[in-house]
Amino acid sequence: MLKAFRSRWQRWVNQRIPRADQRIFGQRNVFILPTGAGVVFAGLLLIMLITGINYQNSLIYMLTFLLGAVVVAAMHQTHRNLSGLELTLIQAGDGFAGETIPFRLRAVSPRHDSLAISLFCDDSQLESQHVPAGQQEDMTLAIPSYQRGYLQPERIRVETRFPFGLFKAWSWLRPVTSGIVYPNPLPAPDVTSTVQDGEEQSKARSTDGNDHADIRPWREGDLSQRVQWKRYARTGEMVITDWEGEQGSPHWLDYDAFRGVDRELRLGYLAHQVMERARNNSRFGLNLPGQVIEPDTGAAHANRCLKALAIFGLEQPREGGPLPHGTRSEEVGNRTSASSGFGEGRA
Repeated sequence: MLKAFRSRWQRWVNQRIPRADQRIFGQRNVFILPTGAGVVFAGLLLIMLITGINYQNSLIYMLTFLLGAVVVAAMHQTHRNLSGLELTLIQAGDGFAGETIPFRLRAVSPRHDSLAISLFCDDSQLESQHVPAGQQEDMTLAIPSYQRGYLQPERIRVETRFPFGLFKAWSWLRPVTSGIVYPNPLPAPDVTSTVQDGEEQSKARSTDGNDHADIRPWREGDLSQRVQWKRYARTGEMVITDWEGEQGSPHWLDYDAFRGVDRELRLGYLAHQVMERARNNSRFGLNLPGQVIEPDTGAAHANRCLKALAIFGLEQPREGGPLPHGTRSEEVGNRTSASSGFGEGRA
């Protein structure tokens, strides 16, 4: 029953506060209730009123009604703090899985000061923000991420308890714009690309015989498929075979080079390679199934590649299908999301 009530409440809130990157708070979408301290204070007022009635003491009456007036004034002031406030998401940030993703918001209060405004999103919070009348205040809420993909918060809670903490007024911002969570970089094994310069897509090649193979010692991270197990059984020496026919262009980072590896591991390896190439200012391209990013250099190119890795095989969140904290839906068929640009560059 409780689960059904919560589900119905969430549907009602979603209908009353639809997704938007900008929200103006007012009578329709600001909620107010007494806090625990407010309930206790109201109980004390009730006891004082009963005492005054019992003893017919005018001083108790006066004190009770005076404190009651203070409570009513505090309730109106608490609601007034949010009434008329305009909150806008101006930039959804990016980062790697496991990091906090910054969401920059801008608050404007055109008519009066908005005091002690707090923002919450699950475990993240930003407290005691003041917005002077007629001015704008930029705030940054850092939201944790756990997996690569789109990071679209279900709700950002906007709350105030000013002036006395007897009431809390709150509402929500349900943003449309999503942050981007890159794959967690993992040290990549020593593999070679299957892409040659000038090719528009990867071309896997096979080799005939062992005449053009290089033998080298095994290193941590090498794929087990490349180990010469027969030689290891005879001599105890673990070596790796590098086929000449498998050598591709060093300018390409290739998804298909990591054969027999889980998709998420491949993306982590590629993210690490992108960061290494960007750090060395090397020219490189990225080859993904269904998407090719031509070789280039610079921070903007590296960010474009990282974004392509972040959203590879995922669908962008829509209304009714939010993906909080970097979670994601599974790939449907072979559809992939292509990258068309990337805003600001990441150093």
